[in-house]
Amino acid sequence: MPEHTQIPSPPLRLSIGGMSCAGCVASVEEALQAVPGVEEATVSFAEHSAQVRGQVEADALIAAVAGAGYQATLIRDLEAEQEQRDIRERAEYRLMLKRAAVAGALAVPLMVAEKAGWVPAVTEGQGFWLLVGLLTLAAMYYAGRHFFVGAWRQFRRHKANMDTLIAMGTGAAWLYSMAIALAPELVPALAQHTYFEAAVMIIALINVGAALELRARGRSSEAIRRLIGLQPRTARVLRDGKEQDVPIQQIGLDETLRVRPGERIAVDGVLLEGESWVDESMISGEPMPVHKQAGDEVIGGTINTQGSFLLQSKRIGQETVLAQIIEMVRSAQASKPAIGRLVDKVSAVFVPTVMIIAVLTLLAWLNFGPAPALSYGIVAMMTVLIIACPCALGLATPISLMLGVGKAAEYGVLIRHGEALQQAGKLQTVVLDKTGTVTEGRPKLVEVVPFAGADSDNLLAIAATVEARSEHPLATAIVVAAEERGLEPLELAAFEAVSGHGVKATMNQQSVWIGSRQWMKDNGVFLGHLEQAGERLAAEGKTPVYMGMNECGAAVFAIADPIREDSASAIARLHQQGITVVMLSGDHRVTAEAVAAQVGIDAVIAEVLPEQKAEHIARLQGQGRVVAMVGDGINDAPALARANVGFAIGSGTDVAIESADITLMRGSLHGVADAIAVSRATVRNIKQNLVGAFGYNTLAIPVAAGVFFPLFGLLLNPMIAGAAMAASSLTVVTNANRLRLFRIGKGERGGVQ
Repeated sequence: MPEHTQIPSPPLRLSIGGMSCAGCVASVEEALQAVPGVEEATVSFAEHSAQVRGQVEADALIAAVAGAGYQATLIRDLEAEQEQRDIRERAEYRLMLKRAAVAGALAVPLMVAEKAGWVPAVTEGQGFWLLVGLLTLAAMYYAGRHFFVGAWRQFRRHKANMDTLIAMGTGAAWLYSMAIALAPELVPALAQHTYFEAAVMIIALINVGAALELRARGRSSEAIRRLIGLQPRTARVLRDGKEQDVPIQQIGLDETLRVRPGERIAVDGVLLEGESWVDESMISGEPMPVHKQAGDEVIGGTINTQGSFLLQSKRIGQETVLAQIIEMVRSAQASKPAIGRLVDKVSAVFVPTVMIIAVLTLLAWLNFGPAPALSYGIVAMMTVLIIACPCALGLATPISLMLGVGKAAEYGVLIRHGEALQQAGKLQTVVLDKTGTVTEGRPKLVEVVPFAGADSDNLLAIAATVEARSEHPLATAIVVAAEERGLEPLELAAFEAVSGHGVKATMNQQSVWIGSRQWMKDNGVFLGHLEQAGERLAAEGKTPVYMGMNECGAAVFAIADPIREDSASAIARLHQQGITVVMLSGDHRVTAEAVAAQVGIDAVIAEVLPEQKAEHIARLQGQGRVVAMVGDGINDAPALARANVGFAIGSGTDVAIESADITLMRGSLHGVADAIAVSRATVRNIKQNLVGAFGYNTLAIPVAAGVFFPLFGLLLNPMIAGAAMAASSLTVVTNANRLRLFRIGKGERGGVQ
């Protein structure tokens, strides 16, 4: 994990009230983007929230939302906001069910009575029907007032949304029925029928559907809830020589904390005293605990499995890795991929289109329909308005996106924005940096070839004694290897380093040279069979370091950057996903190709300068391929930014992570395959939702308008339309929640089909 993952200044986040469909999303976004200083504004219908970036005051944003006919409050604390949202949603759920019960209590008995013939005809019981009309109005006021208020707000702004359709449909039904009850003689006998029960039953059904949708939609924030739940509320701090439990908000920088076995670590910090094994699975996705000792970093939210230790706090509050992860997940869930922006544009014109279709339906019935044409026309128009409500369209993309981003986070894959999630599933070529990505990025001594059967440990001790004075990374590998074998350093009489060639020293009155083959030749050292050994090691992708003593070769040390244990299996997974894997490296071609052969990489681009990496990415894109770049260093940043999707290894630098679209917290290439698998499942789920939502409206509107009436005498009941509209939204939410079941297993990668 990087020492400090830099995150851009957090956006302002608003909780939005009063939204009922995708049309509302467009209205709120338009209002926010019109505020001076706003750079970007995105509204999530699934979360009923808005995220705004730019130099702007919260009060100006809240006023703009209010001017658009909605309510807004600033979200200051994620945990408190999540709790408040849960409380608010539970209250809203109960209110919706209560409204549905009140409306249903009038509609159901009235429907039963009408079917059983227990009610008088309109011409014979005007008083009864006028009373029913007033009771219906009261029920509609209590259970459906919010629809009419929302429609009026939209009308004042010359806009329309789902509330408009419901208010027009049920309002037209009530007005027509009331006119019939007041003056039945105005229409033919066949048209003397009221629709009070239909109007109030539609409102009941829509409230039930909205309640069920709200309950199912609430599960989509489970990832955020789990992340927030990882942070403990209190911590044990050492102050004035005493240990005391304090709220986590009161912990300062460089304070000393006691972490006991089984506790979650409160903040990011460094071990001062003690050692333990820490479960970092919430960060890395790896189940095995990691050993920690004095000087090691630990991350807030991880679990101390055994042992007690003292910790010095280094990052607190919003600066902790966990807080930054929550912010990244929140931002990604609130963002919109291209497919989501397209749906918003369609939804913005959908409602006015439906209203036009409804009017045309009424006119068609009045001009071409059988008697009673007016009655049939009113029913058909009302049914079109109700059944076409675009709730399902508004939910189709954002709820799947929320779940997909949350699912990726479970696997240690942090997605910065929705566009990256959508693009990851389209990847055709993945370009890998070699050092620190395919390999571990730490040179290591992997083989010692002594001259003529000499003792390798003794030769290594001599080399380590000399190289301890050098600052070269290869020298460090030799010194570390000697320490790991428990070899003691020897006495050194003289030392000199020659940059770019090697070092020479004097030990026990013997001259020692360590460096390249040319360095040996320059000093007249005879290598013999060590020269062939060095060539073999170079062909294997290892760097040979020669050592000579006096005028004879003593040993050749093979130093290599070890390949990550799981690189080969991760690349095999990418191949299974139909992806071509390319390695981009600044190393010599022989070394790069040797590494590529060991892990199954398809193509190698070697001896590339840092500034040329982005050019090679652009060249691959010029061939019409969707390209990802995976890297961990500063020199990878331009290529990460140039690629269609940039993946930063989480153990890499801050600059690489800032330039990337996706961060792999595990530091493993399996994260790339995981991200692609989650992306494909999420995009597939979004497409299923959109096909269902668009298909529903495409088929339902003509049926509601009465296209089957001339052939089969079939005219859809408005109450069935209300139930179908509610069911369509519930179906979309339920299908999206299947992403919660998505699993990445071993072998064949399964998930949501």
